[in-house]
Formats: sequence, structure tokens, C-alpha cells
Amino acid sequence: MKNMNWGGVIPAITTPFNADLSIDHGFLAEHCKWLVKNGCSGVVALGSLGEGATLAAKEKNQVLETCVAAIGDRAPVVAGISALSTTEAVSIAKSAAEIGCQGLMVLPPYVYVGDWPEMKAHVGAILSATDLSSMLYNNPLAYTTDFLPPHVCELLAEFPNLHAIKESSADVRRVTALRALAGDRLQILVGVDDAIVEGTAAGAVGWIAGLANALPKESVDLFELARDGESEKAFELYRWFLPLLRMDTVPKFVQLIKLVQEEVGMGNSRVRPPRLPLAGTELQEAKAAIANSLQHHPGKQPSLV
Repeated sequence: MKNMNWGGVIPAITTPFNADLSIDHGFLAEHCKWLVKNGCSGVVALGSLGEGATLAAKEKNQVLETCVAAIGDRAPVVAGISALSTTEAVSIAKSAAEIGCQGLMVLPPYVYVGDWPEMKAHVGAILSATDLSSMLYNNPLAYTTDFLPPHVCELLAEFPNLHAIKESSADVRRVTALRALAGDRLQILVGVDDAIVEGTAAGAVGWIAGLANALPKESVDLFELARDGESEKAFELYRWFLPLLRMDTVPKFVQLIKLVQEEVGMGNSRVRPPRLPLAGTELQEAKAAIANSLQHHPGKQPSLV
């Protein structure tokens, strides 16, 4: 078992699609390389932003294979583990280990919202399936299941390969509570884009980022300024970035982040049903907001290809 370094900016990557909505593996590989080139510490594939729920099992493996082949010798590839059943989730985890991923992001099951013993059994089965360094994903706003700090400590006591948590409760007090209970045993990462400065100030060591898919250098700069205590510079960049970062916190965050990618020339806005591309007034307003942010970019030019 290798304890992966979960620090820094690790984008939850989007899954790119061709016109027929098949996966564009050529672009996926280049995207991963570009993110690492711009300072990202690794990538998380198959998460909510990666539209993992729309991918067949074979497609999930193919995405992981492409990512590992592209950057696996330079940066870790983390597999998002989410499924309707525990059996399926365990299977995905085992496949990720065989493919060469260096970490897992462990989610509660889709749809079913169980009590703590059921959720502990589900997460425990995934953690026990491999010896890969693992990060628990807590997002009660999206998944209803809430892994409270005492629950996390129970898992830490029983599963030595649980090393990190992606905390997406949007409550920065969770960061301080986890630090108080778990100390250095747990690496805490912010999972909500518009809470990164506050979360880092509270002690988070990393960021599972959404807008980094389109603006990786800016994301890395913001995180490092916040981490290093450069408060004035961090706030100046944060103030510019917030209208875009807030796109990560709304129901159509996948469409919006892919649209930002398209607008900066790094990807397209195609999504798989049940999601539909933005259209009409919604699209016009989103494009106007993105254009305004890019026009006022602190460095005048975003980190384009």
C-alpha cells in the first residue's frame, strides 16, 4: 500500500465526447497532459463532472486506461468509484487497480440513501477491495448521505488505505472539525470550487477542482497563493475567478464547465443524456458571463492551449 500525496490541485476531469457522443480518447489524453503541464497534481476520472453515471463499465475502464497511458508516469490517476450496487462499485475499484490507477475516490451508492451502518459497509467493501490510497467523497448536498467527522474517524480506524477526504459540504467548519478529530491521519481536500480560499485557510491541503478543466494555471495559482498565506493576492485572483467558480455549484455544472472549456479552446460542450446542452437564453447568459470573465482576466490571456 502506497500513501499517495493528495495535496495540490487535482481536477475532477470532464469526459470528452465526439459528435456521436462516443468518448474522444485522443482529446482526453491531451487534456490530461495539458492539466499536468499547467501544474495540476493529478486527475480524478469518472466523477460526477466526468458523467460517470452515463458510462458503461467497458467505457469506464477505457477512460482510466487512456488517462494512465497519458500521464501515469508523471502524475496519479484517481478513479471515481460510484455505482448503484456495492458489487458493481467493488468491481470498478478492482479494475482501476489492475489498470494502474494510483488512487480511488470513494462515493456513497447512487440513489439509495442508507443509514450509517449501511454506508459504512458499502464504503468499507470498496476500501477493502484494493490497497490503493483512497479518498472518501462527502457531498451531502448532492448525494444526501453525510459522512460526519465521527463516521470518518471510524473508517480511518479500520481501513489503513483511507488517506484523504473530498469535503464538499460547503461548510468550512467541517475542515476544522476533521482536523481536530483526525489530525495528520487525514488529508483534507476542498471539493467545492467557490470555497477553496476559505477551506485552505482552515487547513485543507488540496482541491478537487472543476474549473481547472478550463483554467488550470489560474486554479493552481489561486490554490498556492491561499496555501502560502498570500491573502491579498489570493483575494484579488479569487474575486475575478468567483463568477466562474460558482458554475461548479449549480445543477448544470457539467454543461457550464464544458462550455467554459469550449470558450477557452480546450474541449467542447457536448454532454450525454439525460443532460442536454445549454440553449436559448440560458446559453446566451452563460456565454456572456464567461466572456466577461475572460475579458477581465488578470493576466489578460487565460491558460489556453
